[in-house]
Amino acid sequence: MLNNNDKTSESRAQEREQAEPSEKGQPIPLLFLVGAAALVLWGAGYIVLSGSFGRADLGDRRTLADLSGPAAPAAGASANGKQIFTANCAACHQATGKGLPGVFPPLDGSEWVAGDERTVANILLHGITGEITVMGNTFKGAMPAFPQLSDAELAAVASYIRAEWSNKAGAIKPELFEAERKAGTRTAPFNGGADLKALTAKAS
Repeated sequence: MLNNNDKTSESRAQEREQAEPSEKGQPIPLLFLVGAAALVLWGAGYIVLSGSFGRADLGDRRTLADLSGPAAPAAGASANGKQIFTANCAACHQATGKGLPGVFPPLDGSEWVAGDERTVANILLHGITGEITVMGNTFKGAMPAFPQLSDAELAAVASYIRAEWSNKAGAIKPELFEAERKAGTRTAPFNGGADLKALTAKAS
């Protein structure tokens, strides 16, 4: 049986202990809920009551045709070689025709561009991969073929690069591309400059 001293010590020990933690969920303060509701109502009222910012008639006036880009040339219409070059070739060979040193060969001053017309036509029709020397510099990469372009479009872009920048070579007619398509049996890109030289060697 506990005496008075023991009861006093036990009471003091209990007083020193902290209360048991509560596992009940703490409700959100009412003041916070009132503030949040006020902000929501203010935002909704602002959107409903405020007018448009500026004049609507001064907005974007571009038509669907403007956003669709240049239309494909109609049948019989002359293709624009510069536009075709910009869309398909400038990313690698650059708008200046200088290419990127060690990566993409230049077209400006290129002996391949100014050389045999059949070589230019076949590069565009079949592409080229592997090692090729241009203006004394060796490049090793890949150029895609563009058989999806029409004969007129291929002739236009080939004629453009042969006469642009410092190049002074003559134009190429669409009939050459038509003939090379029909005569060609190649299903793979040319394997470098040696393979291209073999093309002209066979013709001679």
